[in-house]
Parts: sequence; structure tokens; C-alpha cells
Amino acid sequence: MRIAFVNALFELAKKNKKIHLITGDLGFSVFEEYMSKLPKQYLNAGVAEQNMTGVAVGMAMEGKIPFIYSIVPFVTMRNFEQVRNDICYQNQNVKIVGVGLGFSYGQFGHTHFGLEDVGILRTIPGITIFSPGDPVETKLVTKAALKIKGPVYIRLGKAGEPTVHKKTPVFTVGKGIVVKKGTDIALLATGTMLPIAVEVANILENKYSVAVVSMHTIKPLDKNLIIKMAKSMKSVFTLEEHSIIGGLGSAVSDILAEEGIQVLFKRFGTPDRFNKVSGDQNYMRKANGLSADQLALSIKRILKKNKAIQLEELKDL
Repeated sequence: MRIAFVNALFELAKKNKKIHLITGDLGFSVFEEYMSKLPKQYLNAGVAEQNMTGVAVGMAMEGKIPFIYSIVPFVTMRNFEQVRNDICYQNQNVKIVGVGLGFSYGQFGHTHFGLEDVGILRTIPGITIFSPGDPVETKLVTKAALKIKGPVYIRLGKAGEPTVHKKTPVFTVGKGIVVKKGTDIALLATGTMLPIAVEVANILENKYSVAVVSMHTIKPLDKNLIIKMAKSMKSVFTLEEHSIIGGLGSAVSDILAEEGIQVLFKRFGTPDRFNKVSGDQNYMRKANGLSADQLALSIKRILKKNKAIQLEELKDL
């Protein structure tokens, strides 16, 4: 994903001199061509994320379009006051790019996990939040962010994420993409969980008709599509490499509750606890029940339990 982002931004920056890339001393395995060919549109602000954010705001006030780039916790939490007060409160045209969502940097421990960023930034008015599901969506999101006149946050995986879309889909900010149609189960996935959602659907296909939806935009969220899925499906599940609190699952549950929609619903994300282990991304996913096999098994158990409850209710009639 980060390579897709850098390549997309590089092409955009070559055509638009207002674009500036500011990094918090990161990206030296992917920024070399950008740095060498567009040196006047590049700045290494060092390990000083609060200052980096302030510099970006100053540039935005002078008509530039700065993209600030660092690992998810450092570009959303270490500088949260500057994001809230300087970027968003003043509605400045700054784009925040967090690389390494979820457990992408799992081997470095909890300080490098990106599990709370969406929950934190969703509370701020006026910010658009993107969490693309594959490199194709990453390219589309980067282009879309440039067209938005105001604060944008893009959360990305680290590298090596599989491509889900075989061809470029129709992309609209705030509108989910139906990757796979179904009639029984809706899997609403965001970020790096999109390819896993496809795997889960394939596992369940022998018994259920499963729809997979990419929720590449978390704010604004596609309320109409969520309502449509909830009313037409027997069950809805959200999948995200983020805490179950404050992320996509919370946003979807808010909509279902406020609309009074009765549907079997479950959030899949990381539990409300600090992880006591560290390891690579796949290891950490398994440690939190987020591998494709684990998710498919959990969904089967939920559906079986719900069916048993329904049968008991029928007996009582």
C-alpha cells in the first residue's frame, strides 16, 4: 500500500507544484525517486511530529498542499493536539498519512500498533478518514484526498498487501464498494482486512451466500449502503485491524441502533486490552482472532448459536 501511495503522490506532485511531502524521518526505502526529482517539494522534519504538523499547517496557509507522513501512532497520537487545533479546527488543507495500520509493525510492540487512530480522529469534526483495502484503492484514495479542500487522514498498511480489485472500481468518497455479492451474510471490511474478508467469504461459501463490501471511507460512512445490507441480509459483520471501540464496527453499530434495525450483528477487531505479545502481522492477527480461519469459525458459531436461540423461541410460542 505505501508503495502505491508514494507512486501515486509522485505522479500527482510532478503535475502540481503545490504538493509537498513532509516525513517524520521515515520512508527512505520508497521516497528516493521523489526526493531526487522533486527536492523542493520534499522535507524531512525529523522525529518531531508536533513540529512537522505545525510546519504543514503554515504551508497550507500559504496555499501549499502538504502531506505529512509517519507511522500511524506517531502521526495521529503524538501530535493529536496539533491535528485537532491547528489542522482541523482551522480547516487547513493538510493530508495526514499514517503507514503501518493495525499490526503492520507488530514486531516492535504496542508503541507501534495502529489500533486506536480511527477512534481518536473520528471524534474531530470536518476530517475525512480513508482506510483503503488494497493498492488499487490506495491509488484512488490518494487522488481523492487531493481534491478535498480540508483535513484528510489516510491509514495504510506497510507493504506487500494483496490486490483485491482485478480492475479499477467505480470510486466515490463515502460510498462503499461491493466486492462480492451475496444474500445471507454481509462482511463490511476496511483497510488490510479486505483481502481477509474475501478469504472468509470463500470459506463460508459452501453453506452461505456471502457479500463482501470494502468500506474504504470511514468518515463520512456509507450510511445508505449499511442500511440496505442490514435490511436485506440475515447477518452483518464488520472486520477491521483496529480496536472494536471507536472504529468501523462502532460506527456501523451507531447507525443500526439509531435506525432501529434488527439484524444479527457482530464487530470483529482487536479486544479492549493491551496485547501482551508481539510478533509479525500474521502472528498478531491470530493472537487476536483475526485470521481468515478464525473469523470463519467465529461466524459459524455465532450463526449456529443464533439458530438455536430462534428454535428455542419457536418452542415457546
